[in-house]
Amino acid sequence: MRRKSLIELIRGSTGCIGVRPGIVAWVWTLWLWVGVIPVQAQLSRAVPEKLLEVGIDDKSGKVLPLDLTYVDTSGKRIKLGDRFSSGRPVILSLTYSDCPMLCHLQLDGLVQSLRDMDWSPGEEFDVVNVSIDPQETWQRARKMRKKHVDAYGRRETIGGWHFLTGTEKSIRTLADAVGFRYRYVPETKEYAHAACVIICAPDGTVSRYLYGVSYPPRTVRLSLVEAGEGKIGSALDQVILFCFHYDAATGRYAPVAMRLMQIGGTLTLGTLLVGLIPYWLRKKKNSSSELRLEEVEEGTDQKLDQVTQAETI
Repeated sequence: MRRKSLIELIRGSTGCIGVRPGIVAWVWTLWLWVGVIPVQAQLSRAVPEKLLEVGIDDKSGKVLPLDLTYVDTSGKRIKLGDRFSSGRPVILSLTYSDCPMLCHLQLDGLVQSLRDMDWSPGEEFDVVNVSIDPQETWQRARKMRKKHVDAYGRRETIGGWHFLTGTEKSIRTLADAVGFRYRYVPETKEYAHAACVIICAPDGTVSRYLYGVSYPPRTVRLSLVEAGEGKIGSALDQVILFCFHYDAATGRYAPVAMRLMQIGGTLTLGTLLVGLIPYWLRKKKNSSSELRLEEVEEGTDQKLDQVTQAETI
């Protein structure tokens, strides 16, 4: 008798009754135990211990240390707070120019998202990128800025893009403040780090984290509206923000059922009132007219009665 393969056991052989659910459950359990668990263990052992320390801790609500000193793309020493003095929300990122891949993917993803928006850096918001490499020069950061502004395609917005370099202490202090955990790997002379952009309020308060290397334009826009505390965006943006909440699991804003029901209920009530108020006013007017008509008719009847009585006498 030929032995059946795992696929045959799961699907059932041709012309035979399909395998019972209990056997399927047993087979899948065995497969998970024999195949998946050892692979996961091997992967866990394969990840260097130092890389397990890399990640991002959500520090939403914390205020950035705005007194930190950096060097801008003109070689001038500035305070981080100087880039938060415009009253606009800020998109903050931590990357480095010699990154072999991830940093470029992250900034390319941000540029693509901003290109699909009608808002511009330097007008509704600012972009601040801080290099995590203390060896990076301001000249190198300047080239990095030019590359991404050129890719963005709106050269007139270059004043809203700020690429900063700094000392190990200033970089580490900022990274700790936003929960950005990274490590230098001597063997490869690279930095191990995660990818995200951080949306900050105009006063330097951390408002929102957008993870990964792709950022949906609507998510970026609503995050900026939220961080801007109503100072940017249209009335419609505020309504949309009220109806949506940020889902950290998906990295997007998702509709809130209760809020949508509230909006729907309010619109329904408003529609009813708009339709019923004129009806009530007309009805009230008609009632008043009918009442006056009855009074006139009653007065007329009384006069006729008086005339009739006079003629009788």
